[in-house]
Amino acid sequence: RDPNMNPKRLQRYLVAIEYVGTQFAGAQKQPAARTVVGVLEEAFQKFIGQPVSIYCSSRTDAGVHALSNVCHVDVERITERKPGEVLPPHDPLIVKRAVNHFLQQKNEGGDIMVIDVRCVPNDFHARYNALERTYFYRLVSGKDAVSSFDKDRVWQVPEELDLSSMKKACEILVGCHDFSSFRSAGCQAKSPVRTLEELSVSAISSSPFPEINNPSRGTSERIEDCGECFGIRKRNHNFLITARARSFLYHQVRLVVGVVKSVGSGELTVSDVERILKARSITAASPMAPASGLYLAHVKYDFFP
Repeated sequence: RDPNMNPKRLQRYLVAIEYVGTQFAGAQKQPAARTVVGVLEEAFQKFIGQPVSIYCSSRTDAGVHALSNVCHVDVERITERKPGEVLPPHDPLIVKRAVNHFLQQKNEGGDIMVIDVRCVPNDFHARYNALERTYFYRLVSGKDAVSSFDKDRVWQVPEELDLSSMKKACEILVGCHDFSSFRSAGCQAKSPVRTLEELSVSAISSSPFPEINNPSRGTSERIEDCGECFGIRKRNHNFLITARARSFLYHQVRLVVGVVKSVGSGELTVSDVERILKARSITAASPMAPASGLYLAHVKYDFFP
């Protein structure tokens, strides 16, 4: 039995979820809008038969995705047969399976799922106990239309991007700085100082599938107009930007990505990045990268590896 499981009393669960953010108005609950927390609370209510309140580690914006966002919820197991009697808590695996069942019933698109559940102490908070958050940003460079499989899940730009220049831009922004230039006007953080433990960019494959027209073949075998090339999509250049910190300012990652991309396209220089950082002005870093390419990848806690 999990040592954090509380027999015959309110049980707090830590719940990890994945979702495609395209059809959500954000993670935080809003009236008359489809949100991550709203959909999740509805599924929990169907499972346990009473309303719950869910608190997320990260309040992602509309259109932002999550490979793993984490939230906590308090659940009291009751039975209709004996009103007032409180039963021992559900096993985390039962919670995961049951909530996913109701999520799939409600959401025909299958754009949200519980991926892990743990019992935690009742004073544990998904947001305030988080030690670190990691975000990924997918950037596609090329004029060919983005793949149907990547629609609303990347930021496509027509310009060629220079990887070396983008790496230099990341080197300037990594570390502890006043990021006033990299937050939106609605930011409510008391201090603009944040420490970026990691900010990196790398070239990645555009597809998990191997190329049909294998590039290892000789040039004579890879003529563009040959019959075997028909129906094979030309691949754009794909980049992945990784940002890791204990916490971020409002829109910080998307504003950083916008500047890094602009350096890669030649619209800004590496020196411009230093100037923008030192300006400490909300309007200095623009434009902001769209939400579609942003993914919350991982939330780290001290008692989990």
